[in-house]
Formats: sequence, C-alpha cells, structure tokens
Amino acid sequence: MKKIGKKAAVVIDGSPVSFEDILAVAKDGVPVVISHAKAFVKRMERTQKALMDAMQKGVAVYGVNTGYGKSCGNRINMKTALKNGANILRFHGCGTGDPLGIEETRAALLTRIICLARGYSGVSIGLLEQLADFLNAGITPVVPCEGSVGASGDLTPMSYIGAALMGERDVFYRGDITPAARAIKKAGLKPYRYLPKEPLSMVNGTTTMTGIAVLDVERAERILDAAIVATALSVHAMKGNAHHYHPVISEAKPFPGQAYVASKISQLLLSKSSARQLEDDALETLQDPYSLRCAPQVLGVLVDALAWIKKWVEVEANSSNDNPIFDPATGEVLMGGNFYGGHIAFAMDGLKAALASAADMCDRQIMLLVNPNLNRGLPGDLVYPNVNGRGLHHGFKAMSIASSALAAEALKATMPAASFSRSTESHNQDKVSMGTIAARDAERVCTLTERVVSIHLLAAAQACDIRQNLHVRPLLAQMLQNLRQVSDPVNEDRPLDEDIERMCVVIRYTDFFRGKP
Repeated sequence: MKKIGKKAAVVIDGSPVSFEDILAVAKDGVPVVISHAKAFVKRMERTQKALMDAMQKGVAVYGVNTGYGKSCGNRINMKTALKNGANILRFHGCGTGDPLGIEETRAALLTRIICLARGYSGVSIGLLEQLADFLNAGITPVVPCEGSVGASGDLTPMSYIGAALMGERDVFYRGDITPAARAIKKAGLKPYRYLPKEPLSMVNGTTTMTGIAVLDVERAERILDAAIVATALSVHAMKGNAHHYHPVISEAKPFPGQAYVASKISQLLLSKSSARQLEDDALETLQDPYSLRCAPQVLGVLVDALAWIKKWVEVEANSSNDNPIFDPATGEVLMGGNFYGGHIAFAMDGLKAALASAADMCDRQIMLLVNPNLNRGLPGDLVYPNVNGRGLHHGFKAMSIASSALAAEALKATMPAASFSRSTESHNQDKVSMGTIAARDAERVCTLTERVVSIHLLAAAQACDIRQNLHVRPLLAQMLQNLRQVSDPVNEDRPLDEDIERMCVVIRYTDFFRGKP
C-alpha cells in the first residue's frame, strides 16, 4: 500500500499485493490505482502485441480465434476474431443461488486485476482501470454463488463481473441492486468495450474462489481469537487447572500453533491469587476433560493450518491463472491449466475441517458448563442463583442445544469438496477442482463456528458471573467487561437470538479478542 497524496491506496504495477492490502480494498474501501510506470506499461503492451501478432499470423490462440472448450477445433477468421468475445459473458450467465457477499466480490475484483496485471494475459491497461473504477466507485456486480466447478476457473460467476463491466446485468450500488448500465452512468463511468481475448481473460481463472478464500481466512483468524478467550473463561468458570497450559508441555511437542494457544490461555489466566485458591481440589479433578485440557492441541491445528493456508491464498491471488498466456520474453502462446483451483480447494477443505473441530471443542465446553454433574458446583443450565421463580427458569438449556446443532452442521460440512470432481463440458473439463464450492463451504463453516463461539462466550461469561471471583484474573475480567457491553447476564429467561448475532458481529468486525501475547 502506498500514499497517493494524503490518502492510502493500493497501487497495481505487476508486483505482489499483500493479503492485508487485499482485505483493505475488500473490506475498508481503500482505493486502487493502476500504475502507469514505464516498465509496467511496457510489459502489459508486450503481451498485448504478442496476441495481435499471433492472430495476424493465423496462429491458433485458444478462445480468441478458436471456439471454447471442446469446440476449440473450430477456427475463426481475423475479422470475426476481432469482434469475438463478449458472447462468453452471456452464455455463462446461468448462475444460481444467493449473491456472493459484497466484500468477497470486491476481493474477487481485485484479485482479477492482480492476475491480469502480471503481464502474461495480453490484455490492456484499460481493462484494469475499469475494474479499479468499479472498486473505487463502490459498484459491485451481483454474482450468484452457485455454478462453478473451479476449472477452467470460475467461468459462470466471473461472467457476471465481466458482463457488469460492459453495462449488462445487475450490481450493488449505493445500498441498492440496480442495472449495471445505470450505476455506471451515475458513477460517471462508461461501459467497457472489450478488446480481443479480454472477455476470456475475465472468466478463465480462480478469481471468485480466491476472493471468498481471502475473507474466509480473515474470519477464521478472528474466530480463533474469540475461541481462545472463551476457553480461558471456561477454565476459570470450571475451576480448571492452569498447569495444563504450561510452556514445557508445548516444548515437548513443538508445534508453533499449540505453543501459541497455550501461551494465550496462560496469559489470560494470570492471577493475583494462587492456583490452589482458584482450582477445584477434588481428587477426580486432577486432570480436566479433553475439551479444556487439550484446547492448545485442538486450536493449535487451526493456528498452524492458517499459516500455510494464508500463504497459499496469497500466492493464488498473485498468480497469473489465465489461459492462454504469453511468454513475455518471446511472445509464444502458452496454453495450460493455471485456472485449475486445486490449491484453493485443498486449502479451504482443510480450513473448514480445522474450524469445525474448533466448533466441536467449544460446544463440548458449553456442555461442561451447563451440566450440574460436570460443572463443579455451578447451577444446572447456568440458571442465575436466587432468581425469582428459579424452578421456572432454564438459563442456557436451549443455548446448549442450539450450539450442538450448529456444531453438528459444521462437522457435516467438512466432507472435502475436492473429492467430488465431475467430468464436464463433453469430457474436456474431465478433472475439475471444486475450489469455489470448497471456499463457499468454508464460508458456511465460518458462520456456523462464529455462532457456536458466540454461544460459548455468553455461557462462559454467565458462568464467570456466577462464580463472582473473576477480578483475581485482570485480563479475563477485562474480557468479561467487554462482553457485557454486548450482552447482559441472563438473570431471568429471555430470547437470546439477538445476543448471539450481536456477538457474531463483535467477533467478525471488532478487535475485542485480538492481539498476541
């Protein structure tokens, strides 16, 4: 990110764009500027010239002077080829389902700019500028979420973005869904007129799945932070054993993620009092149940998974995943398979498994908190002591049921999407990645896990309130104070659905739970 005048902007010049900068554009609306540096312009023009030279020589350039997919045996004369292209944006307009989120679609727009700006695709700087203008003007194409098999990339969803650039289909603009042509006019822009190959370059690649994946990773990081806090609160409420998080345990099994989680929990459990005063001294409580004791080992998997998943997503975002591409040095036409979303598919399948495991762990901790046979002296279902008509109140009974349902649904969604490759398009696309489905699955598991962790935080806060001794652990006491800005204690039964959703917003959009030891 660079300073343009007084305002920060992400400058596109063919160099790598960081994960954080993609998020800044997608979530915060940081503007995008297309560089006009001589070296960048020259690189873009070099492969654009290579495309025109190949067409003039009659060299077969897939999708430009040939048909698409299995129809690539058809050849198109130069005059027709110069006008060919926009039709691919129309016949792929068969997407179904709800629209992708605006943030995810903005991330997709930016990752397409980054891909094409690598200088391998033979497209113009004008196309990059139209994409940047959409981002900067807040024009977001309406993209149905269903219909991509993830190779040859995100053909159907990206056709909606490509069509919007030239004034077709619908967009989100100023809080409404409106025809793209109308939004373009209101924003002072013009519909884009595609040059040869550019429509194909808009759809042939991993852009949609990568845009979704960027937001999935960021959400997962925030969910992780919240789950660590919820666990520390639960350890306190359960009079659990702080020594389960001793650094030597992680030294003996040196996974960085495990050590990180153990350190965070230990930090949160720092106390002015001795452990003996805070921990249950019954003989059978020598070791806590696994959902508490093994939290570093469970959540550590998510930490370590996110390290490589984030790197993979960043590499994919900065790749040229178009087809065909051109060798910038020689102008040779290269037809390959960079549109295949295998890395994103594998990363998102892994992410949803690690997230669902975290959801399951949090749900089991909730079960410990509400069960009077297991919660070491807390009231059953965390019904607040001395409440009027106590026998008529049920506290967190239904919340524990809801958590179990959410965790079960998250676990059910962990079946690897990549395992369901289907042969399509007359057996031309006979092995496909399912990367977009995997990314959408991971998005759903993020949502489910956020809700489980929200319930966990509310239950653990209730339990700590009942214990009435959290002041001896100042960091946890501050966390509880933050939580009480979002949801009041459940002194008497009331609907808690809005409390859950408010807590989800806090997890996703605030820094209540963020920070490293």
